[in-house]
Amino acid sequence: MAEIPEIGKVSADIFSEIIFPRLGAKNKDVLVGPKHGTDVGIAEIGNMAVSFTTDPVFIVPEYGWERAAWFAINILASDSATSGLKPRYLSIDLNLPMNMTKRELTIMWDAMHRECENLGINIITGHTGRYENCHYPMVGGATVIGVGGLDEYVTPRFARKGDKVIISKGPAIEAVGIFAAMFPAIIETEFGSEFRQKAEGVFYKMTTVEDALAAITVGVRDEGVSAMHDATECGIWGGLYELAEAAGLGVRVELEKIVVEDTVNEICRFFKIDPYASISEGTLIVLCRPHKAEEVVSVLNARGILASIAGEMTGPEDGMVLVRQGRETSLVHPIVDPFWRAFYNALEGKF
Repeated sequence: MAEIPEIGKVSADIFSEIIFPRLGAKNKDVLVGPKHGTDVGIAEIGNMAVSFTTDPVFIVPEYGWERAAWFAINILASDSATSGLKPRYLSIDLNLPMNMTKRELTIMWDAMHRECENLGINIITGHTGRYENCHYPMVGGATVIGVGGLDEYVTPRFARKGDKVIISKGPAIEAVGIFAAMFPAIIETEFGSEFRQKAEGVFYKMTTVEDALAAITVGVRDEGVSAMHDATECGIWGGLYELAEAAGLGVRVELEKIVVEDTVNEICRFFKIDPYASISEGTLIVLCRPHKAEEVVSVLNARGILASIAGEMTGPEDGMVLVRQGRETSLVHPIVDPFWRAFYNALEGKF
């Protein structure tokens, strides 16, 4: 039997063993239910597709309250946008630490309000309180709801053999953004002031909302984008594996064809992590029908978002294949994201 990972999200085996068999009452209106590699649940309500996604409210005071609030809202909205439906509503529960002050709450909430306003998200309900044994960064949970036509959403079951794999921004966006926010002095000492400023700029790339909503403008399903996945824990390798598994397909991806943002490789080497296996909120994996793939890349590039076609979906019998410097190897799910151990080591001064 599988064991719960030491840290981070549970594995596909734990999900399949414990969570998936116990999903409450069945309902014929559920169009997309829980599945490893699927970010969003979708139900048919009133002849509309309504998407739901739930995540922790992740607040890190060390980022600064405004920056932390921006990050928290964009984490929530990014998963929602992978459905192809625009995020519309937010239900949020804040279980705050006892030491949070009124001033800090005011700054944080005002920044959350402004970012929701910017994204077109209405906060419709919630709960707020301070409680013992609640600690940063996990200070509650939230659900983002999207609404659209029944022919407008995307999900892995629409993916087909031959679909192209498009990757935006490249690996380790979240890892680098967090390291830059938490350890700017160390990065400046090692790489210089100009490099440190570039690395800090990566922080605000930790969102896939614009990426996803731009990609679907070319069309969906047989007219374009078939599925999208936010590469969070375990990064691009984990995200690709999960997406292919959810689609019931194989995948062939070429490492050298994946775009890479400035500063990523240097920072990952310094902190001794594999960028492609590391947490990468902000990196969007898009599956797209071949005849629209170049157009998706062009649309993303026109918005200043790095993106490239890095592979294609194959038959399930072909398995998960990673091509590195012309050599084929198996694409394996990392299971445990290397970022977390490196991050806590860095907090303790171990580099």
